[in-house]
Amino acid sequence: MTQSLFKSPQDAESFIYSKFGKEESFDVGVKHAHVWSIPSLFVYMNGLVDFTVLTQILTLTQNTKIQVKRTIDIDEVEAMNTYFPYHSVTLFDSTDDWLLAILSGQLGIVTSEGFAFTIDVRSYPGRQPEEPDNEKVIRGSRDGFTENILQNTALIRRRIRDVSLRFELTQISTRGKTDTVIAFIKGIANEEHIEYLRTRMKKINHDGLTMTDKSLEEMLFKQKFHPVPFVRYTERADTCAAHLLEGHIAIIVDTSPSVILVPITLFHHLQHAEEYRQAPLLGTIVRLTRFTGFLLCLMLLPFWYLLIKEPEHLPQAISFIGPKETGNVPIFAQIIIADIGLVYLRLAAIHTPTPLSTAMGLVSAIIIGQIAIDVGLFIPEVVLYSAIAAILTFSLPSTELGGAAKIFMNFLLIATAAFGSNGFFVGLFLLFMYFVSIKPMGVPYLWPLVPFFPIALSRLIIRYPTTNGALRPFITNSPNRSRS
Repeated sequence: MTQSLFKSPQDAESFIYSKFGKEESFDVGVKHAHVWSIPSLFVYMNGLVDFTVLTQILTLTQNTKIQVKRTIDIDEVEAMNTYFPYHSVTLFDSTDDWLLAILSGQLGIVTSEGFAFTIDVRSYPGRQPEEPDNEKVIRGSRDGFTENILQNTALIRRRIRDVSLRFELTQISTRGKTDTVIAFIKGIANEEHIEYLRTRMKKINHDGLTMTDKSLEEMLFKQKFHPVPFVRYTERADTCAAHLLEGHIAIIVDTSPSVILVPITLFHHLQHAEEYRQAPLLGTIVRLTRFTGFLLCLMLLPFWYLLIKEPEHLPQAISFIGPKETGNVPIFAQIIIADIGLVYLRLAAIHTPTPLSTAMGLVSAIIIGQIAIDVGLFIPEVVLYSAIAAILTFSLPSTELGGAAKIFMNFLLIATAAFGSNGFFVGLFLLFMYFVSIKPMGVPYLWPLVPFFPIALSRLIIRYPTTNGALRPFITNSPNRSRS
């Protein structure tokens, strides 16, 4: 027999006040009402429930003549589970779980005999799906993830209509109780990877995910001070769906408009949905351009400085490279100052209101840059190559990888300034070894380059036609690699 959670609605009211305080939080709603002939207590979070739906439900219960335990033999539990005019009714046997459901936006109901229920009438404040600013495409869907976890799962479900698609819900952190979903396709995703995430999530002991998905990433993968991203973020539902079909796993955190994708490699950060919205040949060209841009982002500025520092290595055919006048400030110092200036320019663009950001960018880039050249602080080539390096950084689809590339570029620059050509090439070797040593979730970060898988590497470099049959990526370790 089902046991009641409270002695009466009044007992439940005292319990609520002991937790929230009486009239200490204006958004905590406590109201006595009747459901049919049942005296009940309603508890809700103002702003998280849909009062229109709630009013309709209560209107129906007032107009429907069901006399519980009087004219017909129906108890309160059966009445709520069978006759209540709403599809989502849950009976609770734990006060903690009942409170958590109310804090999540559900309506709590305690009947006259002390049975505690919730009905899901949540209506979270937020925006409608729209195209993400940092993952735009010329052709393609214009809907992206929002801060609402229910909308995000619906956007994925709309694209993958498979009964094997799973959304495992859990709450993380002791006080925040943030809703977090592990999304995967059963039979395609590797069970060991899924269990790894489940285990790591259970071990998280923190009061709240202040920065949602980024906080979760650091807790799951122990990133520490590694500059490279261990996961891929996406705000596009089609990109997430494509990765799920490849055997990857998605982690959705409530209040975050981006979704975490794992496991990933370096090359996942260099791919973009636009490549698959173009013809295969054009997509291949775009992809190769992006890969080349990443390498140039790392090496262009340090290599140019190396040619200036050791001009004897400069071939006669490109002898025009290099400053004709060095200026009053050492070139290395000019590069560092220009790089710091570009960082401040980026920060200013982020914090400047949109109507003023364009004008601010023009003033900073043109007027200040030109004046700095005229007064002798910079030489023109420093401004040119610093600007090119910044453009190459912004061309990367992943902002996280772009920030890491900037750090690696400065590392190469310092090594080149200190040790010349030896420093440049040893620095490149150390960067390569660093990438080789990284294995988030046991997956080599440079796969399929290291270890070398030629067929998989060719599919990363070349955007093959969709009709060309391909297996699921080896790194996902999918039990079913066939995509038929």
